[in-house]
Amino acid sequence: MGEDAPVRIIRMKAGDEAMVQKAEPLFDDPVNLAATRAFLADDRHHLLVAYTEEDEPAGFVSAVELFHPDEPRPEMFLNELGVEPAFQRRGIATALINELIQLCKSRGCSEMWLGTEETNTPAMRTYERAGGKREDFVLFTYEIK
Repeated sequence: MGEDAPVRIIRMKAGDEAMVQKAEPLFDDPVNLAATRAFLADDRHHLLVAYTEEDEPAGFVSAVELFHPDEPRPEMFLNELGVEPAFQRRGIATALINELIQLCKSRGCSEMWLGTEETNTPAMRTYERAGGKREDFVLFTYEIK
């Protein structure tokens, strides 16, 4: 593993759309301003962005709190984690996960969960390194057209 890069992690909030736009290279697709505005306006949606000492976006994690009528505490679904290739293997993904865990605690979540492909070896290592416990899990998806 490479040398840990010092980063500062910022939780995006309503009004931070320009900061999300600046982090666009981290995302799979172009940032959509209307979707960003809606995401940030909902207090149960979370976007944490890691910045280098040079104020360069290096990685992000997005998550959503989920509630259910028979559960007294919310759960956190880790939706996506990404680190710019030039900054990978420096502990940034683990730092983002740890920061999200702290957010879970402050929000009263009972657990945090996510899914990834078994073939995604780097992700599997990252989640295990950050303290995640592997569960047997089958995921079904439905393409909505």
